[in-house]
Amino acid sequence: MAERSIPARERLRQLRSAGLWPPVVPAVVLTEALRGDPRRDFLEERLLGMCDVEAVDEPVARRAAQLRTGAGRGSAVDAIVVAFAEGSGGVVLTQDPKDLKALAIQADPPVLVERV
Repeated sequence: MAERSIPARERLRQLRSAGLWPPVVPAVVLTEALRGDPRRDFLEERLLGMCDVEAVDEPVARRAAQLRTGAGRGSAVDAIVVAFAEGSGGVVLTQDPKDLKALAIQADPPVLVERV
């Protein structure tokens, strides 16, 4: 059965009610999300303008390495995203949950990965 699409305004209301808005984005995610051309990055920049972008420090980077080794898969950026969530609320919102879920299983406390 196909997933029912939730209207954007309703999903935003749900995220706010759950305390998940504004999202916190590790700065390294910009490397994967952007192309470096403002004309092509318009939609991504619009979304990022509604987020809190934060630097990745050494403890988070080291934890991400542990998560990635434990999962035996996932990119370094995905591992950093899960390590960030592990230390700040425990939820990752994504359109591609496969590798993130494998990494999230390693997290302590648990990290929830939700498809948006």
